[in-house]
Amino acid sequence: MLLTRKPNGASAIASNQNPDTSSNSLFVHSLRRGLAHAMPTMDRRSFLRRSGLGVGVGLAAGQLTLMRKAQAAPGSAPAIGAGKVEVRRTVCSHCSVGCASDAVVENGVWVRQEPVFDSPINLGAHCAKGAALREHGHGEYRLRYPMKLVNGKYERISWDTALTEIVARMQELKKASGPDSVYFIGSSKHSNEQAYLLRKWVSFWGTNNCDHQARICHSTTVAGVANTWGYGAMTNSYNDMRNAKVAMYIGSNAAEAHPVSMLHLLHAKENGCKVIVVDPRFTRTAAKADEYVRIRSGSDIAFLFGMLHHIFKNGWEDKKYINDRVFGMDKVREEVMTKWTPDKVEEVCGVPEAQVLKVATWMSQNKPSTIVWCMGQTQHTIGNAIVRASCILQLALGNVGVSGGGTNIFRGHDNVQGATDVGPNPDSLPGYYGLVEGSWKHFAAGWGVDYEWIKAQYASPAMMFKPGMTVSRWIDGVLEKNELIDQDSNLRGVFFWGHAPNSQTRGLEMKRAMDKLDLLVVVDPYPSATAAMAAMPGRPEDQNPNRAVYLLPACTQFETSGSVTASNRSLQWREKVIEPLWESRSDHMIMQQFADRLGFGKELSKNYKMQKVKGMDEPVPEDILREINRTNWTIGYTGQSPERLQAHMRNMGAFDVTTLRAKGSVKDKVNGYDIAGDYFGLPWPCYGTPELKHPGSPNLYDTSRHVMDGGGNFRANFGVERDGQNLLAEDGSCSKGADIATGYPELDHVLLKKLGWWDELTPEEKPKAEGKNWKTDSSGGMIRVFMKNHGCHPFGNAKARALVWNFPDPVPVHREPLYGNRADLVAKYPTHKDIATFWRLPTLYKSVQDKNVADKVAEKFPFILTSGRLTEYEGGGEETRSNPWLAELQQEMFVEINPKVAAEKNIRNGERAWVHTPTGARLNVQALVTERVAPDTVFMPFHFSGRWQGADMLPYYPAGAHPVVRGEAVNTGTTYGYDSVTMMQETKSTICNVEKA
Repeated sequence: MLLTRKPNGASAIASNQNPDTSSNSLFVHSLRRGLAHAMPTMDRRSFLRRSGLGVGVGLAAGQLTLMRKAQAAPGSAPAIGAGKVEVRRTVCSHCSVGCASDAVVENGVWVRQEPVFDSPINLGAHCAKGAALREHGHGEYRLRYPMKLVNGKYERISWDTALTEIVARMQELKKASGPDSVYFIGSSKHSNEQAYLLRKWVSFWGTNNCDHQARICHSTTVAGVANTWGYGAMTNSYNDMRNAKVAMYIGSNAAEAHPVSMLHLLHAKENGCKVIVVDPRFTRTAAKADEYVRIRSGSDIAFLFGMLHHIFKNGWEDKKYINDRVFGMDKVREEVMTKWTPDKVEEVCGVPEAQVLKVATWMSQNKPSTIVWCMGQTQHTIGNAIVRASCILQLALGNVGVSGGGTNIFRGHDNVQGATDVGPNPDSLPGYYGLVEGSWKHFAAGWGVDYEWIKAQYASPAMMFKPGMTVSRWIDGVLEKNELIDQDSNLRGVFFWGHAPNSQTRGLEMKRAMDKLDLLVVVDPYPSATAAMAAMPGRPEDQNPNRAVYLLPACTQFETSGSVTASNRSLQWREKVIEPLWESRSDHMIMQQFADRLGFGKELSKNYKMQKVKGMDEPVPEDILREINRTNWTIGYTGQSPERLQAHMRNMGAFDVTTLRAKGSVKDKVNGYDIAGDYFGLPWPCYGTPELKHPGSPNLYDTSRHVMDGGGNFRANFGVERDGQNLLAEDGSCSKGADIATGYPELDHVLLKKLGWWDELTPEEKPKAEGKNWKTDSSGGMIRVFMKNHGCHPFGNAKARALVWNFPDPVPVHREPLYGNRADLVAKYPTHKDIATFWRLPTLYKSVQDKNVADKVAEKFPFILTSGRLTEYEGGGEETRSNPWLAELQQEMFVEINPKVAAEKNIRNGERAWVHTPTGARLNVQALVTERVAPDTVFMPFHFSGRWQGADMLPYYPAGAHPVVRGEAVNTGTTYGYDSVTMMQETKSTICNVEKA
């Protein structure tokens, strides 16, 4: 008798079922169909590759079935090049590695796909998610039509009705409560062009109340890294890790979260690279490690400073590097040598001195060495400090700005890097331009609109310059007392524009906040858990009888075109694969249609041509990118013209797989652009105008290269001195070939004149550069003169900051989480004081921690609850759990518990268990008994939703638009807690109890 699982996770006895309907038989029939259709078209390379996979028949069959031809459905969208078979090159829409895929389109139908063997990033590989992309585009569980919640059920309405009613409600809220009463949650799934346009769109609405997923995955990285040495991004590349001699993964499970990135690590191992994995859980990445270190969740600073203790004690630090390029390391040394002795390190993080010393020795004696981190470091109340501790370790070893070194920070979503760079951040305009008058005027000029007109859209001039709320706290924007909020009104309307609510903490309170809103709009290819949460009955006291809820079907990224930025900062251009299915519309078309009805459509698209899609106007993505190129000088999003990016995509095989550099002169057959000298994807910063032909920067801060060869130095962004000490780089510490061989401030018109280089500007450039700095000179002339003529970096040449004086803890400090199971350590390592107003809201720290200690909460909830990723699913999981190929691979939400705990709780592997948290949440999940976790820790993946405290939410989804696999969301139960700089949510160190169900 064969025990199988139904798609919804329920068990079924398959042997007595109809053989044509059992899941096992369906799988066999799929295999036969796949073989029948795939084998005749298989070339020798494909055959050899597949026949040599050396894995189970399940995976081989899955790959083959993905190759079978799909038939055009009756009434399908018009074909791209009807009657032709075309190959469209796109990029995986899941994690941030940036794997390229060739989609074969026949008569408008995406019939099969192939990973791109020429891609220097994925080298012809895909993980399970990437191999199932076609189903994402043609998925049968997508939201097909606009819908409205009526009497607890979703009903189909027309686009015209939806837009008319939503706009009317928005205008009512704006008139009654001001523009800040509506909150806009953007998406890290948007292309660069869509993310940029949304920030522009929100600005024209008149608010800074906007944000996206980066807030809850890597905002602490961006803040911590940018405030250390200049830019908040991955310093090197996946490919460059091949040059590392040691790679330390700390808070990163790349084997599951970024599977294809492991290709480059395995190549590094072949070259002798040692691998260290530091994690509370023994992960699949740890299985590839030469040394696995188990630490207590949230104790990263103790471990990293424990390593530094041994490094300083033995004199292993790079003294010249520190002298020339680092400020404040003496303060770090004092902290490390006095407070982080081996006994204190072991007390806090649980790692014995011998192992800390071993890892410190490896990193110090085998350089260059690199550090990789992900959300295991970032999602803490001290996330910014943990990130900076990793940066400081690399600075002490001289590992930043060198090939094979750096801090390789793997981002989550396919365009979370780009959306962060140019998208809807509440505290900045695109390109991290601050919310100050000069920035607004710069963008007003770039957008071709009057600065005073933009200002008039805001509730007041003060609100134009005030950072908005963060997506992690929109709940409190609804629920908090109005007198405690730093804006006129509580939030009354929220747009979920491509965002999963189950990826945020405090799910019970989020449900309450949703119920109290006047307007809730979901724009997504899949309805997301928001739809079900909104329709599910809540507490009577939270119900708003006037609430309106709408679902708008957005296109996937395969139904439009645009650029996307991988974690290594390389940009890639996605071709449009298929026409928009059903009644879906692209996100930028929807933005334009809202803008037209709200009265600022002409201003929004003033610089763009329109193209017809399904007979409707849609802004041309290439034109939006050109506007990005003309405005985003700060981070070098100016050189990546559509033509350059498209030429790279068509000529991937011409780039070296280690250096990412074009191997020679190759002229694109379509637009004639010669890629010679370029690095693949023109990784930002790619400075100056496209005509300057800057090649991009594969490794940041690398002084061994000329700035016109991708070289650089640390950014002068924090002044020229501090407490009488020099903040600029020392003499001789400069990029190769620089005419200024010492430190210097950032470039502006005054400096250019003092240096005698002003007359190197053209007559056309001088008026645009007058009174400006390199970030606001719209001609790009100042950058051209400084970089090309003189080999100097426009953002100056300074020292990195080991001491960040503008942060709550200038030297990183370990602080215990608000909800912890070690009350004995709270007195020694207490959290921050409460903050009355922070990002427009009061934020609690010490009061919550003290109450938990006083109430002995840890005795009721003795286990650390941490969360993470799975290979099969991504993000909130709604789209991947709606994919039948992926749903087959992982059918249950689960909790990992140690065998010792399982024995004490009488829970056997595979049985149901209840996970209880201090919020009052009760999650019913399957138990996975494993030594992957220590006895004090439990682990749950965060990709699930669709079940709520034991109940299936299927009745509350729109008919036909629900995920195949549904499970409890771990964040239904996660607790309060936010980073002291960015409002990053705490997900990796809360507490729970587990009981047999």
